[in-house]
Amino acid sequence: MKKQSGFTLIELMIVVAIVAILAAVAMPAYQTYTAKARFSEVVNSVNPIKAQVELCYLNTQAFTACDLGASGEGWSFKAAAADYAAGHVASISVTDGKILVTADTTGGLNGQTYSIEPTATNGSVVWALSATAANITCRAQDIC
Repeated sequence: MKKQSGFTLIELMIVVAIVAILAAVAMPAYQTYTAKARFSEVVNSVNPIKAQVELCYLNTQAFTACDLGASGEGWSFKAAAADYAAGHVASISVTDGKILVTADTTGGLNGQTYSIEPTATNGSVVWALSATAANITCRAQDIC
């Protein structure tokens, strides 16, 4: 008669315990990763507005005319912030060229805000981060 081979109950329980521990460690990291991915959508939503602010500044030589709903020669802000908002973006406002985007409250986001402010340097527009989301960390070279 052949000797039976296989795993014992203890060996199987040890494997299940190891898998459970790995899952418990990975879950918070995954949740943070998905929140950062969702917040990147909030950050990327400012790109079309940044272009309009830059065109506004080049046309008017001032940021005071660069508000939501304004328009000029070759540039135009849509009248409603909802036209720019999509996905995880709850609201967008533009005041004197400063862009403020608020995230929604789903998928690990808690209504964090992302705000960038333009300054004029030698006839061009330079963007500076003026506020960022809590618990969403960025590297120093990133504007997020």
